Amino acid sequence: MFGYGMGYMGYGYGIDPAYLLLVVVSLVLGLATQAYINKTYKVWAQVPSDGDTGADVARRMLDQNGCAAVGIKSVAGTLTDHYDPRDNNLYLSASNRSGGSVASVAVACHEAGHAIQRESGFFMMKVRHALVPVVNFSQNAWMLIFILGVAMNIAGLTYLAVALFAFSVLFQLVTLPVEFDASRRAAAYIEASGMSPVNVRGARKVLTAAALTYVAAALTSILQLVYLLSRTRSSRD
Repeated sequence: MFGYGMGYMGYGYGIDPAYLLLVVVSLVLGLATQAYINKTYKVWAQVPSDGDTGADVARRMLDQNGCAAVGIKSVAGTLTDHYDPRDNNLYLSASNRSGGSVASVAVACHEAGHAIQRESGFFMMKVRHALVPVVNFSQNAWMLIFILGVAMNIAGLTYLAVALFAFSVLFQLVTLPVEFDASRRAAAYIEASGMSPVNVRGARKVLTAAALTYVAAALTSILQLVYLLSRTRSSRD
Protein backbone atom coordinates (compact mmCIF):
# COMPACT_ATOMS: atom_id res chain seq x y z
CA MET A 1 0.00 0.00 0.00
CA PHE A 2 2.82 2.38 0.74
CA GLY A 3 4.92 1.57 -2.29
CA TYR A 4 2.93 3.96 -4.44
CA GLY A 5 4.21 7.47 -4.11
CA MET A 6 7.14 6.83 -1.76
CA GLY A 7 9.64 8.34 -4.16
CA TYR A 8 7.13 11.10 -4.82
CA MET A 9 7.25 12.10 -1.18
CA GLY A 10 10.48 14.04 -1.60
CA TYR A 11 12.58 11.42 0.18
CA GLY A 12 14.62 10.66 -2.92
CA TYR A 13 14.26 8.02 -5.57
CA GLY A 14 16.43 5.43 -3.84
CA ILE A 15 15.13 2.67 -1.62
CA ASP A 16 14.27 3.82 1.88
CA PRO A 17 15.81 1.19 4.23
CA ALA A 18 13.16 1.85 6.88
CA TYR A 19 10.37 1.29 4.37
CA LEU A 20 12.07 -1.84 3.05
CA LEU A 21 12.31 -3.16 6.61
CA LEU A 22 8.61 -2.37 7.14
CA VAL A 23 7.69 -4.33 4.02
CA VAL A 24 9.79 -7.32 5.08
CA VAL A 25 8.41 -7.35 8.63
CA SER A 26 4.84 -7.04 7.36
CA LEU A 27 5.31 -9.89 4.90
CA VAL A 28 6.93 -12.14 7.49
CA LEU A 29 4.18 -11.47 10.02
CA GLY A 30 1.44 -12.05 7.49
CA LEU A 31 2.92 -15.22 6.03
CA ALA A 32 3.87 -16.68 9.41
CA THR A 33 0.44 -16.18 10.97
CA GLN A 34 -1.35 -17.44 7.86
CA ALA A 35 0.84 -20.52 7.74
CA TYR A 36 0.21 -21.17 11.43
CA ILE A 37 -3.55 -20.94 11.19
CA ASN A 38 -3.61 -23.09 8.04
CA LYS A 39 -1.49 -25.74 9.73
CA THR A 40 -3.51 -25.69 12.95
CA TYR A 41 -6.82 -25.76 11.10
CA LYS A 42 -5.65 -28.63 8.87
CA VAL A 43 -4.59 -30.72 11.86
CA TRP A 44 -7.86 -30.31 13.76
CA ALA A 45 -9.98 -30.57 10.62
CA GLN A 46 -8.90 -34.22 10.59
CA VAL A 47 -10.09 -34.82 14.15
CA PRO A 48 -13.82 -35.66 14.47
CA SER A 49 -15.90 -33.68 16.90
CA ASP A 50 -18.17 -35.54 19.26
CA GLY A 51 -20.69 -36.25 16.51
CA ASP A 52 -22.11 -32.89 15.40
CA THR A 53 -21.36 -30.56 12.50
CA GLY A 54 -20.22 -26.99 12.92
CA ALA A 55 -23.69 -25.75 11.95
CA ASP A 56 -25.35 -28.06 14.49
CA VAL A 57 -23.28 -26.82 17.41
CA ALA A 58 -23.50 -23.17 16.31
CA ARG A 59 -27.29 -23.48 16.04
CA ARG A 60 -27.58 -24.74 19.60
CA MET A 61 -25.20 -22.04 20.84
CA LEU A 62 -27.30 -19.36 19.15
CA ASP A 63 -30.61 -20.72 20.40
CA GLN A 64 -29.38 -20.98 23.99
CA ASN A 65 -28.24 -17.35 23.90
CA GLY A 66 -31.42 -15.78 22.59
CA CYS A 67 -30.36 -15.71 18.94
CA ALA A 68 -32.97 -18.02 17.40
CA ALA A 69 -33.59 -15.46 14.63
CA VAL A 70 -29.99 -15.69 13.38
CA GLY A 71 -29.75 -17.74 10.19
CA ILE A 72 -26.93 -20.02 9.06
CA LYS A 73 -26.08 -19.94 5.38
CA SER A 74 -23.33 -21.22 3.11
CA VAL A 75 -20.50 -19.17 1.65
CA ALA A 76 -18.01 -20.18 -1.00
CA GLY A 77 -14.32 -20.64 -0.29
CA THR A 78 -12.18 -21.90 2.56
CA LEU A 79 -12.03 -20.10 5.92
CA THR A 80 -14.32 -17.41 4.50
CA ASP A 81 -16.67 -17.81 7.46
CA HIS A 82 -18.16 -14.65 8.92
CA TYR A 83 -21.16 -13.13 10.66
CA ASP A 84 -22.98 -10.36 8.80
CA PRO A 85 -24.93 -8.08 11.18
CA ARG A 86 -26.70 -6.46 8.22
CA ASP A 87 -28.86 -9.51 7.55
CA ASN A 88 -28.21 -11.27 10.88
CA ASN A 89 -26.81 -14.43 9.31
CA LEU A 90 -23.80 -16.65 9.91
CA TYR A 91 -22.05 -17.51 6.66
CA LEU A 92 -20.11 -20.75 6.97
CA SER A 93 -17.89 -22.37 4.35
CA ALA A 94 -18.95 -25.87 3.28
CA SER A 95 -16.29 -27.66 5.32
CA ASN A 96 -17.28 -25.82 8.51
CA ARG A 97 -21.04 -25.86 7.95
CA SER A 98 -21.38 -29.53 7.12
CA GLY A 99 -18.12 -30.86 8.51
CA GLY A 100 -18.02 -32.59 11.85
CA SER A 101 -14.45 -31.82 12.86
CA VAL A 102 -13.07 -30.02 15.89
CA ALA A 103 -11.93 -27.20 13.61
CA SER A 104 -15.35 -26.77 11.99
CA VAL A 105 -17.06 -26.58 15.38
CA ALA A 106 -14.53 -24.03 16.64
CA VAL A 107 -14.91 -21.75 13.62
CA ALA A 108 -18.71 -22.01 13.56
CA CYS A 109 -19.00 -21.24 17.26
CA HIS A 110 -16.65 -18.27 16.91
CA GLU A 111 -18.98 -16.75 14.32
CA ALA A 112 -21.96 -17.54 16.55
CA GLY A 113 -20.11 -15.60 19.23
CA HIS A 114 -20.29 -12.49 17.05
CA ALA A 115 -24.06 -12.88 16.66
CA ILE A 116 -24.39 -13.19 20.44
CA GLN A 117 -22.29 -10.05 20.87
CA ARG A 118 -24.77 -8.16 18.72
CA GLU A 119 -27.74 -9.57 20.60
CA SER A 120 -26.22 -8.71 23.99
CA GLY A 121 -25.11 -5.24 22.91
CA PHE A 122 -21.39 -5.88 23.36
CA PHE A 123 -19.88 -2.39 23.58
CA MET A 124 -16.74 -2.93 21.50
CA MET A 125 -18.77 -4.44 18.69
CA LYS A 126 -20.91 -1.29 18.67
CA VAL A 127 -17.75 0.82 18.46
CA ARG A 128 -16.42 -1.31 15.61
CA HIS A 129 -19.69 -1.04 13.73
CA ALA A 130 -19.73 2.74 14.17
CA LEU A 131 -16.22 2.97 12.71
CA VAL A 132 -17.05 1.05 9.54
CA PRO A 133 -18.31 3.99 7.40
CA VAL A 134 -15.46 6.20 8.61
CA VAL A 135 -12.86 3.55 7.78
CA ASN A 136 -14.43 2.85 4.38
CA PHE A 137 -14.01 6.53 3.53
CA SER A 138 -10.54 6.95 5.05
CA GLN A 139 -9.11 3.88 3.29
CA ASN A 140 -10.17 5.29 -0.07
CA ALA A 141 -9.16 8.89 0.60
CA TRP A 142 -5.97 8.98 2.67
CA MET A 143 -3.44 8.12 -0.05
CA LEU A 144 -4.87 10.62 -2.54
CA ILE A 145 -4.83 13.38 0.10
CA PHE A 146 -1.30 12.41 1.11
CA ILE A 147 0.00 12.63 -2.47
CA LEU A 148 -1.73 15.99 -2.97
CA GLY A 149 -0.20 17.29 0.24
CA VAL A 150 3.29 16.27 -0.82
CA ALA A 151 2.88 17.52 -4.40
CA MET A 152 1.56 20.89 -3.24
CA ASN A 153 3.88 21.01 -0.22
CA ILE A 154 0.95 21.54 2.13
CA ALA A 155 1.75 20.08 5.52
CA GLY A 156 -1.87 20.24 6.62
CA LEU A 157 -2.93 17.82 3.90
CA THR A 158 -0.23 15.30 4.69
CA TYR A 159 -1.14 15.32 8.37
CA LEU A 160 -4.81 15.00 7.45
CA ALA A 161 -3.93 11.95 5.36
CA VAL A 162 -2.03 10.37 8.24
CA ALA A 163 -4.95 11.12 10.57
CA LEU A 164 -7.30 9.37 8.14
CA PHE A 165 -4.99 6.37 8.01
CA ALA A 166 -5.00 6.35 11.81
CA PHE A 167 -8.70 5.46 11.71
CA SER A 168 -7.75 2.21 9.98
CA VAL A 169 -5.30 1.50 12.79
CA LEU A 170 -7.96 2.30 15.37
CA PHE A 171 -10.32 -0.07 13.60
CA GLN A 172 -7.74 -2.86 13.78
CA LEU A 173 -7.24 -2.22 17.50
CA VAL A 174 -10.97 -2.20 18.21
CA THR A 175 -11.32 -5.44 16.24
CA LEU A 176 -9.01 -7.26 18.67
CA PRO A 177 -11.31 -7.31 21.74
CA VAL A 178 -14.26 -8.13 19.46
CA GLU A 179 -12.48 -11.18 18.06
CA PHE A 180 -11.02 -12.24 21.40
CA ASP A 181 -14.43 -12.07 23.05
CA ALA A 182 -16.08 -14.11 20.27
CA SER A 183 -13.41 -16.79 20.70
CA ARG A 184 -13.85 -16.71 24.48
CA ARG A 185 -17.59 -17.26 24.08
CA ALA A 186 -16.98 -20.08 21.59
CA ALA A 187 -14.46 -21.86 23.80
CA ALA A 188 -16.68 -21.56 26.86
CA TYR A 189 -19.68 -22.99 25.03
CA ILE A 190 -17.71 -25.83 23.47
CA GLU A 191 -16.36 -26.81 26.88
CA ALA A 192 -19.78 -26.55 28.53
CA SER A 193 -21.35 -28.62 25.75
CA GLY A 194 -19.55 -31.71 26.99
CA MET A 195 -17.00 -32.12 24.23
CA SER A 196 -14.06 -34.26 25.27
CA PRO A 197 -11.09 -32.49 26.91
CA VAL A 198 -8.81 -33.31 23.97
CA ASN A 199 -11.26 -31.80 21.51
CA VAL A 200 -11.82 -28.76 23.69
CA ARG A 201 -8.06 -28.23 23.72
CA GLY A 202 -7.98 -28.56 19.94
CA ALA A 203 -10.79 -26.04 19.51
CA ARG A 204 -8.89 -23.57 21.69
CA LYS A 205 -5.81 -24.03 19.52
CA VAL A 206 -7.81 -23.26 16.38
CA LEU A 207 -9.34 -20.17 17.99
CA THR A 208 -5.94 -18.97 19.24
CA ALA A 209 -4.38 -19.40 15.81
CA ALA A 210 -7.18 -17.37 14.25
CA ALA A 211 -6.73 -14.61 16.84
CA LEU A 212 -3.06 -14.29 15.94
CA THR A 213 -3.98 -13.16 12.43
CA TYR A 214 -5.78 -10.15 13.90
CA VAL A 215 -2.86 -9.40 16.21
CA ALA A 216 -0.48 -9.48 13.24
CA ALA A 217 -2.75 -7.21 11.20
CA ALA A 218 -2.99 -4.69 14.05
CA LEU A 219 0.77 -4.73 14.62
CA THR A 220 1.44 -4.20 10.91
CA SER A 221 -0.96 -1.25 10.82
CA ILE A 222 0.72 0.32 13.85
CA LEU A 223 4.15 -0.03 12.24
CA GLN A 224 2.83 1.56 9.05
CA LEU A 225 1.38 4.48 11.01
CA VAL A 226 4.63 5.01 12.91
CA TYR A 227 6.55 4.99 9.64
CA LEU A 228 4.22 7.51 8.03
CA LEU A 229 4.41 9.81 11.03
CA SER A 230 8.19 9.68 11.17
CA ARG A 231 8.62 10.34 7.46
CA THR A 232 6.05 13.12 7.43
CA ARG A 233 7.72 14.88 10.36
CA SER A 234 11.18 14.48 8.89
CA SER A 235 10.01 16.04 5.63
CA ARG A 236 8.96 19.17 7.53
CA ASP A 237 12.28 19.56 9.38
